[in-house]
Amino acid sequence: MTESSAPPATAAELRCLVLAGGLSYERDVSLRSGARVLDALRAAGVEAELADADVMLLPTLKADPPDAVFIALHGSTGEDGSLRGVLDLCGVPYVGCDASSSRLAWDKPSAKAVLSESGIPTPEWVALPHDRFSELGAVAVLERIVDRLGLPLMVKPAQGGSGLGAAVVSDASALPAAMVGCFAYHQTALVERYVEGVDVAVSVLDLGEGPFALPPVEIVPSNGVYDYAARYTAGLTTWHTPARLAPEVSAHVVKTALAAHNALGLRDLSRVDLIVTPDGDCTVLEVNVAPGMTETSLLPMAIQAGGLDLGEVLATLVNRAAHR
Repeated sequence: MTESSAPPATAAELRCLVLAGGLSYERDVSLRSGARVLDALRAAGVEAELADADVMLLPTLKADPPDAVFIALHGSTGEDGSLRGVLDLCGVPYVGCDASSSRLAWDKPSAKAVLSESGIPTPEWVALPHDRFSELGAVAVLERIVDRLGLPLMVKPAQGGSGLGAAVVSDASALPAAMVGCFAYHQTALVERYVEGVDVAVSVLDLGEGPFALPPVEIVPSNGVYDYAARYTAGLTTWHTPARLAPEVSAHVVKTALAAHNALGLRDLSRVDLIVTPDGDCTVLEVNVAPGMTETSLLPMAIQAGGLDLGEVLATLVNRAAHR
């Protein structure tokens, strides 16, 4: 049966395995996402179970394959494409983009290159592997970065999420420490020009009639930086849904997010993180193929703001995956 001929979701007929946990730095967040996905699917009538991506996964899939898998794994385990490739080998369908698109979106420099080639704005950047950084001389390299990109700068791991290892650098003297902190999470640092403006996230869904954008979410962290603590600690961030943007600016942001989703070849769901500048323009920071589902995550907020039910949305995505 082709995806276009998939029948409407009949929740009671679906069996879904929710994958959460993993061994990345984002394990705790993933477990929280998985628990919420599990509850939402069950509330929608889907027979759902929770599992980790460990040595028992493949035997479980072989002995009792589900109709579809929902990947609530964050970090490399769920987002670098490798797990999706294994699920493809097992013939088990899953919600979300395929392995190659996931791999592309996961590597920020590669994704930014595709966005730039597609005419989608993204901050100017340089990617520096730790080895090249050391071989070429840290001081000289950092001087050239500041000369080229100016200040302030954003330093973050080339692969990773949840704001781990990311830092805003306003003074050149703070750049070496930011690089060291970044290399603790990945061997390649992405250094990009910091863009002043409003943090906005646009979630994209496809429930069967093509990708569409949910209401943009405006992010206002109390310390000015949307880092790990600001994302997952209650009271450190204020969210506005929909974002406090002029209608024409909001339309531009949504159009840009959809273009990014399509340029990277994504499907089912994604979250596009952008900065809206004071003049109403916007630039794409990164695109997430396994958005968080916790109580402070942006996709569930956007779903609610869009007048949709989280469980029904997830059940529809599971149904679509099962009938691909």
